[in-house]
Amino acid sequence: MKAELKHINFSYYTNSGKEYQIPLSYQLFGKELFSAPIILVNHALTGNSDVSGEKGWWKNLIGPNQVIDTDQHTVLCFNIPGNGYDDFFIGEHENFTASDMAGIFLKGLEFLNITSLHAIIGGSLGGGIGWEMLVKNPGLAEIFIPIACDFKTHDWLHAQCLVQKFLLNQNNEPLQKARIHAMLCYRTPESLNDRFKNRYNQEKQKLESEDWLIYHGNALNERFSLKSYKLMNHLLMNINAEELKLKNIRAQIHLVAVDTDLFFPAAEIRMCFHKLKENKEDVFYHEIKSIHGHDAFLMEYQQLNTIIKNIL
Repeated sequence: MKAELKHINFSYYTNSGKEYQIPLSYQLFGKELFSAPIILVNHALTGNSDVSGEKGWWKNLIGPNQVIDTDQHTVLCFNIPGNGYDDFFIGEHENFTASDMAGIFLKGLEFLNITSLHAIIGGSLGGGIGWEMLVKNPGLAEIFIPIACDFKTHDWLHAQCLVQKFLLNQNNEPLQKARIHAMLCYRTPESLNDRFKNRYNQEKQKLESEDWLIYHGNALNERFSLKSYKLMNHLLMNINAEELKLKNIRAQIHLVAVDTDLFFPAAEIRMCFHKLKENKEDVFYHEIKSIHGHDAFLMEYQQLNTIIKNIL
């Protein structure tokens, strides 16, 4: 059964000083609110609040008798305003940063009268927003699990997002082109070479790898809007949790990296771990081994399940 999409409406001033009316939408899974420990899940770039159930994008992780057990927990997931899942779009996406989205999520929690969370779990952009939330409210969660992300956008990621920005501003098939480029950042040379082995599709007169990339470009274009993609890419470009405030975070922190990630390299996440370890004892580092790169956190469920099971 699909969880109902609910809404909270409020006005929000962005860090850039602009006021917006935000219809923040969310879904709840599992136990009724305040009857069990609450886990907040922050979705990734093209994700949404539908994390569990038949079409849930993290259904291999969240559900009855799963690692994040909805028979034991309340799972809450907000939609990043402007992701379009709730038909709300933001035109002036430059006015928002990951810090703003964190502020909006915190306001959402306030409206729901949630003062503390058992855990915050976020993948990629969602994890970046999680870092920003905990810098603003250090005592909010008992456990924080940022997966395949860092507390800030480093130069390499910023550069990839810049290429995305150029592609998204083109007139001819912008979203498809940006998605094809993104897929190459989400995966690795090994992943593609191993999967396609230079096979050629005679009927379509093209490499199978090319056909696969075009398919992904068109598929995203059908379910995601250009406005939303521009916003999400802009947010990914602008994750910047204040480094000096990281040591104030009271949650137990479990950093999860992917050894072949080209977007948020494992070496960077290890660096973050060592930095945090200087001031904080309960920080832990976990690594998913995979040839698939950044997307491994949506593919290597056995490894991710084992990591999260041991934490929760």
